[in-house]
Amino acid sequence: MSDSLLNQCISLVHSLIEENWEHLSALDQAIGDGDHGTNVKRGIDALHADLDRLATKPFGEGLGAAGMTLVMKIGGASGPLFWSLLKGMGEASANEPRTQEDVAKMLRAGTEAVKATGKSDTGMKTMIDVLEPVTLALETRAGITSDEISEVARKAAEDTKALVATKGRAAFLGERSVGHIDPGGQTVALVVESICNEMEKLK
Repeated sequence: MSDSLLNQCISLVHSLIEENWEHLSALDQAIGDGDHGTNVKRGIDALHADLDRLATKPFGEGLGAAGMTLVMKIGGASGPLFWSLLKGMGEASANEPRTQEDVAKMLRAGTEAVKATGKSDTGMKTMIDVLEPVTLALETRAGITSDEISEVARKAAEDTKALVATKGRAAFLGERSVGHIDPGGQTVALVVESICNEMEKLK
């Protein structure tokens, strides 16, 4: 099995989702269909099973291929959003990122792709509310540490509690969505935490 950066990240995320998918579904039960964790787990399980094939591809192409797997395996709106994220990141970085600037550029492209696909922006109680703060931190805080990035992601996910959902099924709840963490935002925060150790090696 390849020890490429992409495969290392997939393995890290796979382990973390394995531990947290039930929690993610519980978050979704409060404001959605209740199957977010199950769907994400199905997607990352498929990626993990596909590591050998992904290892044969250049980094950017591998990200795009991983995104295609997710859009086929994850149900609901999350599949296209995660596909957009990985596709955008892959198109912005054909090769493995080597610096914080490389990572920031890659994540900015992915974040903007998610905004376009979901017709969303910050403040709408979606994964954008975590992606954007993490991206901004990477863009503006030179030498930011893995612990600091993780803290940005954790705080951003927690801050979605105060937002009124205006996208997805949660939007039907209106003000009743306040007080609940957005499941997609929490998933992104967990993923960010799981790859921070790998990102630290790039500095």
